[in-house]
Amino acid sequence: MKMFSKENPRVVDLVRQRELSESCAASLSRKLQVTDDLVARLGLEKELEGHGGCVNCLEWNESGEILASASDDTHVILWDPFRYTKKKVFRTGHSGNIFSVKFMPKSNDGILVTGAGDCCIRVHDITVSDTILVCSCHKGRVKRIATAPSVPFMFWTAGEDGLILQYDTRVPHSCTSQDRRGVLINLVNHLGRLAEAKCITINARRPELIAIGANDAYVRMYDRRMIKPSTCQATPASNFDAVNENSEGIDAQAHLQRAGKGDSDDNIPLGCARYFVAGHLRTRHQDQKRNRSLAATYLTFSADGNDLLVNMGGEQIYLFDVNKGSSSKFLPKWTNGTRYSVPGDQWCSDQKRDEGIQLETYFKHNDPLVLPIHIENIKEEANTAFQKQKYTTAINLYNKAIAWCPHGAVLYANRAASFMKRAWDGDIYAALQDCQTTILLDPRHVKAHFRLARCLYELNRAPEAHKVIKNFQQNFPEFATNSACRALYKDIKKALGSEETNEEETDEVEEEEDKDEVEFPVGQVAQGVSAHELYWQRNSVDYDIRFCGHCNTTTDIKEANFFGSDGQYIVAGSDDGSFFIWDRETTNILRVLRGDESIVNCLQPHPSSCLLATSGIDPVIRLWSPRPEDGSQNERAIENLEDVASANQLRMKSNTFELMLLNMGYRFPGQQDHNQDQSGDDGDERERPMSPSQTSQPLNCRQS
Repeated sequence: MKMFSKENPRVVDLVRQRELSESCAASLSRKLQVTDDLVARLGLEKELEGHGGCVNCLEWNESGEILASASDDTHVILWDPFRYTKKKVFRTGHSGNIFSVKFMPKSNDGILVTGAGDCCIRVHDITVSDTILVCSCHKGRVKRIATAPSVPFMFWTAGEDGLILQYDTRVPHSCTSQDRRGVLINLVNHLGRLAEAKCITINARRPELIAIGANDAYVRMYDRRMIKPSTCQATPASNFDAVNENSEGIDAQAHLQRAGKGDSDDNIPLGCARYFVAGHLRTRHQDQKRNRSLAATYLTFSADGNDLLVNMGGEQIYLFDVNKGSSSKFLPKWTNGTRYSVPGDQWCSDQKRDEGIQLETYFKHNDPLVLPIHIENIKEEANTAFQKQKYTTAINLYNKAIAWCPHGAVLYANRAASFMKRAWDGDIYAALQDCQTTILLDPRHVKAHFRLARCLYELNRAPEAHKVIKNFQQNFPEFATNSACRALYKDIKKALGSEETNEEETDEVEEEEDKDEVEFPVGQVAQGVSAHELYWQRNSVDYDIRFCGHCNTTTDIKEANFFGSDGQYIVAGSDDGSFFIWDRETTNILRVLRGDESIVNCLQPHPSSCLLATSGIDPVIRLWSPRPEDGSQNERAIENLEDVASANQLRMKSNTFELMLLNMGYRFPGQQDHNQDQSGDDGDERERPMSPSQTSQPLNCRQS
């Protein structure tokens, strides 16, 4: 897990420095923009009424003086967020739900771009209330528009036809021209004809970097300077029959001939793309019903341009380091008999280290086996929560302790045990990462080695689990006869398809493991994926931080955003009508607020103050700001954070029928076996592995 680290000067020091230097005024303002105290007091300030349908998108102008909103009613409203009044209301001309609205950079807030379900892009001059450009090059719904603050006149769009289009308002546009090179990326050529682009964003600090989310588990980042735009001739028309009936000049057969075969003109070089994916989502051993529900619904770069935040539909929220080297491997590698190498060194963000550096050097002044007194107290509190089967409470406490003491091996080991017991989506893989970190910090930690084998087994990686358990038996012979070890070994051998595994078979497993994994995009097959796509997926980068608690299965426009001048908080909406605020460093939930009667989709923080705009199914925009400290009760605040988060995870694991029953008030018993080991690393060794037949396989709802 990557720790969020930054210089953190005290407010009193900044106030003192401001008296001596005016240059400190900006630093003080940023420091006080969003603080823990302000987040704790956040409440509903005002509801802005005016739309006649769901509000699908919100956008602040650069100064934060105007808030633009667009809705299913095909209207755009410009608001004065401080006087709660409408500055302008105009019809866009769209015939479908508007999904995205953007101010054009350097236009004095006079030019707006909208994209909608009618497959059209419209550019509006709001000073004269006129539409100056209408584009119908997309043949699927337009889901997102992206702009870069430092790049005037240009914008980019992502559509469900799999196309990423690039526009320059200085150049005359014609949708019928076969010579216009406006296609930046065609996902269909690489993923197959079912590919859809769901979201897009531009790195404000490095505008050459463009990130795209599609209807699979992978997030794609390209350097657009290396891409040669192509023509619109190959615009797909196979996925949207209703649109195809009215489409002219589109050769669907020609498009299908290129699907999954790569670009005909090879306009995207291998070196210009980098893929990101949560390690447990890239494996090919996934339930096909759940695979179809995965899609990135929103992504955004951090203010410094170093991190990419992704809201993965049907799963959790992930933060990726865009500067991390490629091939952040999913599986651990066995070295020196008792140590695993951890690519990327995820356990410590403030001290990046290359693989192979001696641990003794780092731990000369940091003993991983000795914890400070206050950290020891937090650990004991977490252990008590673990014993009471309050696994989320235990994880939150371990998160807090690790933020203070990132070299404590036992903290990662105990958190791994808690993850394995809680078993939310991605928890087993998170436990695997913690086991790797524990072994890196303390190579002789027995339970970490055993749990690592168990995690691999539960992730359906039986060959790797077999290798780890064999090494465990060789390096810790005193535990080889333990009943838990023997039971796990038996289950792993059974999963391998043979009760007797000879040395030749083991060598073959090890030889195969050293080869690059060929893994396919969610919902696709090998024949429908280009060679470039396979290469990019094979070299994809794993996540650094994960945020859990919300539910994202019902809509495919649900956002997640950074909140605060340094992005020290993460905010996202949920299918239960609430929105969540996480601490970025500890990943713990700080607040849950009721933001909609049905679903919260959009959350856009104000650029310079502690003000948050949200919207969803309700035809209103809600503004949230710190409430006065007058002792009044915040009726929008949800107190029991863990229960809400647990209910959302159950909702994500439910199938359509179970979800209907949940909405009717029915509750299902937990799927965890509480007869398993209830001790942390300070308790007795009583771990009993569960076979796949003993574990309920979670199911996700499909996205609409």
